[in-house]
Amino acid sequence: MNRRSFLQGVGLITGGAFISLRANAFTKIFTGDTVKGKVTAGKKGIKDVVISDGFSVVLTDDKGNYELKPNEKAKSIFMSTPSGYEFKTDYNVARHYENIGGSSHFDFKLEPLKVDDNNHHFIIWADPQVKNKKDVKQMMDTSVPDTIATIKSLGKNALVHGICVGDIVWDNHELFPAYNEAVAQMGIPFFQAIGNHDMDYRQGGDETSDVTFKQIYGPTYYSFNRGKAHYVVLDNVRYLGVEREYDGYITEDQLNWLAKDLQYVKKDQLLIINLHIPVYNQVKNNQDFYKVLEGFSNVHIMSGHTHYHDNNITNGIFEHNHGTVCGGWWTGPICVDGTPRGYGVYSVNGTDLKWYYKSTGLLAENQISVYAEKLTDQMRLIANVWNYDPQWKVVYYLDDKPMGALSKEQGYDPLSVSLYKGDQLPAGRHFVEPHETGHLFVAHFDPSVKKVRVEATDRFGNKYSSELDAK
Repeated sequence: MNRRSFLQGVGLITGGAFISLRANAFTKIFTGDTVKGKVTAGKKGIKDVVISDGFSVVLTDDKGNYELKPNEKAKSIFMSTPSGYEFKTDYNVARHYENIGGSSHFDFKLEPLKVDDNNHHFIIWADPQVKNKKDVKQMMDTSVPDTIATIKSLGKNALVHGICVGDIVWDNHELFPAYNEAVAQMGIPFFQAIGNHDMDYRQGGDETSDVTFKQIYGPTYYSFNRGKAHYVVLDNVRYLGVEREYDGYITEDQLNWLAKDLQYVKKDQLLIINLHIPVYNQVKNNQDFYKVLEGFSNVHIMSGHTHYHDNNITNGIFEHNHGTVCGGWWTGPICVDGTPRGYGVYSVNGTDLKWYYKSTGLLAENQISVYAEKLTDQMRLIANVWNYDPQWKVVYYLDDKPMGALSKEQGYDPLSVSLYKGDQLPAGRHFVEPHETGHLFVAHFDPSVKKVRVEATDRFGNKYSSELDAK
């Protein structure tokens, strides 16, 4: 899209014409109808493209044709965009689907990429969670320009897409257009997962809790491809029928669909699964989910929800539970564990994945917070290394003398305690409280020491350091 046509579209934002992106209302096709269509690039039919209604999964034939009989619960037909092609979007919001309506024929047109997509990048936004216009202004003034700058830093011709892993808004669905405007400005294709605050309440049970989300963003679970990476988006928030009550659960319909979707994915392919609630400790049927993934050797899960940052490896699956775009619900510069508010930046090279956490408003090299606390007769060093995983190494220096590894401990980030602890803090949203974290590193030293420096080396060999005057 050229700049002029983009700006003309943005001009529609205030009227809500473009930015709501509401698709046609869902209507059922006649029971028993078969849906047919074709996937093409130019005049050529494209073979072996995955098409699904969220229940059945079929491949296009040699001429790009497909047909399937939608499940009675199906609301849309979606394409798992194959590698080598552009993502279809409306002002950068992913539009890889067609809503089931009066027609029983849905075609999908593909545009070939102009560059090799084996090397590409993606951004993970977790929990923008805007509640009011003030929150929106913070997001637009800070998170959006910071993300734009990060995208530019990846290179002029870099392929980059984004995924928001839920809680796009904070119960206020009238602000979905504000998020869509943010996506439009960031200038890259963005996919969305549903979060608990994106659901409809008071309309029934789980089966009706996603009506608004589907009207704007389409199916709540689907897949797509880029290079040698296969991406899956899931809905793992189960509404329990009482306002704001939910649990972490992946429905049987999704697990069945996922198994069918993955039958066309090689076991050694890079598999990136995106959802809202962390799987390893908050999804009730996570063992059923892990069973579907058995045999896949290169799986990463992207989650949010917690408002803290944590990396976990379970059954060989690496889960990245992200610090949030909104931090402590837009009340301060950090999340409840001391992680700066920000987002994940990932680079794919073939089936290899590298990543770092980008703090909003700070340099990419900012990966450590360091504190010195005075005790009775000694000083205590606390380093918060928020993106730590077991392959990191964290050492320290006292007055430039190497002292070896720091001791990893569970505890509270000092800044999070000062900003959030107590029923009068933070201003406006008193419910925010500091959260214990396991990515703290501690040592004790003599009060005569003048300078403390912490150096952390990540699993990719990148070194980060932070120092402070201990006096």
